[in-house]
Amino acid sequence: MQKKWVFKDLPQDPEINALSTALNIDRNLAAILIQRGIDDFQKAKDFFRPSLQQLHDPFLMKDMEEAVTCVQEAMAQNHKILVYGDYDVDGTTAVALVYSFLRSQHQQVDFYVPDRYTEGYGLSAKALDWAVEHEYKLIITLDCGIKAVDLVAQGVAQGLNFIICDHHLPGPQLPAAKAILDPKREDCAYPFNDLSGCGVGFKLVQALCHKLNIPIEVTYDYLDLVAVSIAADLVPILGENRIMAYYGLRILNKKPRPGLGALIEVSGLKGKVGITEIVFGIAPRINAAGRIEHANSAVRLLLAQKRKEAEPWAHKVNERNSTRKTVDTNITREAIQMIEQAEDTTDSKSTVLYKEDWHKGVIGIVASRCIEKYYRPTIILTESQDKATGSARSVEGFDIYEAIAACSDLLDAYGGHKYAAGLTMPLEKIPQFQRRFEEVVSATITEEMLTPVLEIDRCLEVDDIDRKFYNVLRQLAPFGPGNRTPVLVSKNLTAHSEARVLKEEHLKFRIKSPKGRYFEGVAFGLARYADRINAGTPFDLAYTLEVNEYRGAKSLQMMVKDIKLKQ
Repeated sequence: MQKKWVFKDLPQDPEINALSTALNIDRNLAAILIQRGIDDFQKAKDFFRPSLQQLHDPFLMKDMEEAVTCVQEAMAQNHKILVYGDYDVDGTTAVALVYSFLRSQHQQVDFYVPDRYTEGYGLSAKALDWAVEHEYKLIITLDCGIKAVDLVAQGVAQGLNFIICDHHLPGPQLPAAKAILDPKREDCAYPFNDLSGCGVGFKLVQALCHKLNIPIEVTYDYLDLVAVSIAADLVPILGENRIMAYYGLRILNKKPRPGLGALIEVSGLKGKVGITEIVFGIAPRINAAGRIEHANSAVRLLLAQKRKEAEPWAHKVNERNSTRKTVDTNITREAIQMIEQAEDTTDSKSTVLYKEDWHKGVIGIVASRCIEKYYRPTIILTESQDKATGSARSVEGFDIYEAIAACSDLLDAYGGHKYAAGLTMPLEKIPQFQRRFEEVVSATITEEMLTPVLEIDRCLEVDDIDRKFYNVLRQLAPFGPGNRTPVLVSKNLTAHSEARVLKEEHLKFRIKSPKGRYFEGVAFGLARYADRINAGTPFDLAYTLEVNEYRGAKSLQMMVKDIKLKQ
């Protein structure tokens, strides 16, 4: 699939020169910083040296005072508190964080994570009945609850109190909770509204520490959990998230909690753990617990006090992840075959597939895999409890939530956000939904949205790159949404030695710079260019930089994102 290269706006030379001089860095680096809004010494200092003192006062969040008072009253009256969270990484880390803290202050605390298959996402009626039966008085929801208007009303009628901690967009009506902590509330003046669900839970714990006269440093021990949630939930790694991720990664690499330490070991991760290692190594294993069976095992892992206690849980979630990988590989293969064999989908602007025996826990992953091959909004449906239930994923710029909402008269339920959503409908409505959804997408999507975009930070000569350049570049980490790894472009290159094809689909080659320096390039999924490159065809490379270590020797390596042949 051909990608469109889009170059970021180039700053003016005087601006580049001023920052380059102020920071004593290369002009290319200065330009990359300016593109990210870092255009003077103070901003650079704040960015490169984030401080925990820069975290915002939790009481700036709407309803925080009420939330803290509610928890204090529950503790004073020895009421039972239930910490309730979603079954994904953000939810389980949030549950582990808030439950751990409350348990250190109050014995009457437990946690509850809904079953993906029997209860679904968010607050459930089954959970309310269980809470009432076991005489809980206060439920703290994490990473969910902001739209649970009817269920909260039902719970209040049953004698329950609620504190909602969420980071999703509220609906037109707020639940009748004692307190609603959500920085996306229109009436909330909190300075940063892109916290993860676990991040909102962290702010509640910060506020409780303040009121209970507990040193604020106690909360910093939980930042490894917050960092995992930030990485996994793909929230922007800017502002407060950058600070928490920065220090959370420090903990992960120096002294992680036993559960995360055991998980790093079973994941086979070597070297420094960063955002990428969380996204591809740690997060899938935590998620797999709730995808294949029940997410309680993930929470138990995160709550483990000692490594010996954590290791069996780590092996358990690792085994579930292995099962998940096999299942999603098989279903993805079936889904791709269905697309290829369908005669009427060549010009389709969307994909909606259904098979009754596909595993509900992996259909969101399958939707993402289909987009990698056929770049268009995708919904994967399966059967669950005599209904069609599905996961939707979108392409850059297209609001799939709004497209689904335009078909809401065919649905029993739906929810989500711009790029990912879930939905449920009667089985007999699937064909009608497929037609309607394609009509909606075709009428609203643009051709530009149907072409994957590769955003380029800087075009430079290969000889501009050295270890000093890389050492400054890597200090822009942690990378993620809002602060992506810089993508560089170098033009008119040729291979110095024969390009090798690896595993029939990947490419490895070496280039030689005008000054005689060598760089290894690794291009995943780009083996199709091997013959032309080996024939001496010049090419432009889009790439990121990494350090490769082989037999103790370290060298800079280009991780190729795309190749454009010159003829």
